[in-house]
Amino acid sequence: MNDSPGCPLVGVAATYMPRLSEFSFEPGLVAAVDQHAAAVRDALIPAQRGPVDGSVDVLAAHRAVHRGDLSDYVLGFTDWLSEVDWVEPVGHDFATLRLTAVCWLIREHDLLGR
Repeated sequence: MNDSPGCPLVGVAATYMPRLSEFSFEPGLVAAVDQHAAAVRDALIPAQRGPVDGSVDVLAAHRAVHRGDLSDYVLGFTDWLSEVDWVEPVGHDFATLRLTAVCWLIREHDLLGR
């Protein structure tokens, strides 16, 4: 289990995991977070193209996200947010949706439970 204070996923999960409970109240939020989770997953695990017809390898889309890779992604993303002096708004903007999607990936891949 990686629950050390130095792991960026711990702080993101503590702050944004509660937003997952908003899914039942905001149906559009599920779709938005799903799109962000797919974008993060694609950044970490690029889809592989088949050699003959160029189709997407379905198995590549379902490979596991690894804690170290997602931690590196979060560090880069939160560094960028600091650089642009981002302030968390009331509601949802690109950054809150992305960080909520990170929480979804943390939960779905049990990245803090191992």
